[in-house]
Amino acid sequence: MVTSAHEGLHRIFQERPEILAPVFGVLGVPFSAKATVDAVTTDVTESRPLERRVDTVLRIGPSDGEDFLLAIESQSGKVAGKARSWAYYVSYLQAKYELPVLLLVVCQDTATAKWAVGPFECGTRGWTALRVYPLVAGPDNLPVITDVRTVAKNLPLAVLSALAHARSRDGDAILEAIGTALQELRQTDPDTAEYFFDFLEVTLGKTPAGMKWRDIMSFVSYFPGRGTVRETAYLEGEAKGEAKGILLVLEVRGIPVPADVRERITTCTDLDRVDTWLERSRTVMRAEDLFAEDPDAVPSTPEQD
Repeated sequence: MVTSAHEGLHRIFQERPEILAPVFGVLGVPFSAKATVDAVTTDVTESRPLERRVDTVLRIGPSDGEDFLLAIESQSGKVAGKARSWAYYVSYLQAKYELPVLLLVVCQDTATAKWAVGPFECGTRGWTALRVYPLVAGPDNLPVITDVRTVAKNLPLAVLSALAHARSRDGDAILEAIGTALQELRQTDPDTAEYFFDFLEVTLGKTPAGMKWRDIMSFVSYFPGRGTVRETAYLEGEAKGEAKGILLVLEVRGIPVPADVRERITTCTDLDRVDTWLERSRTVMRAEDLFAEDPDAVPSTPEQD
């Protein structure tokens, strides 16, 4: 699963390839509705010690034409030398796979999107050897989708729209529409609803848009491996349950538990730490020893002369 806005802006194409058709439609590029989409390794490193890695590469198999590669980059700002990297990606991928290559750059702000359009040229003295024209999707051409019915019909595009417009004044309205649509979707397709709830939470992170999304999320269920609000709530519940177990073990063993120790046990939400304390509760002689680095260690005493 995704861990940042940068990754989310290109990973959504890997995980939800149905988004390609509406995005290509926005860009005015023909795209077969029955095309096959397969992920290709993103490593474009040659044998020399030079690391070059494009974010996402997809092989598109149109039903009415030859296959082509789509290289997808997420760009949060203008980066010196990036144009040379893009030229490298396109030429290398075409040489390696012997297929036409398109480059799609996804941006979150208008200034970056205008820069990314290019064209980027390689040449000298008025002679151009190579010219790269990226396809660019960003706030200027990705639609602002705030109608719940429209979101439900074009969910992946709406989510991409939310990412692209996360910094704009329309961002909150898009998220609210998505939240309503996903709550309705839970009734018929809970897996897809869970995916997009967590995708947006992880991708938006601790940004203002991410905080807005956390406010919108109104239900709690366990979804492993994501570090989301729902998973956090689940783990905190587990920690509280084990804290009660620690206190019960100490009580059965007749070991007094001071108020400060009790508070530290019952307020801890770190499940791994509480697990450790639970194991120690079976052998410690004092409640305070739960927190020792090594509860079995015996303090050393100075050697007698």
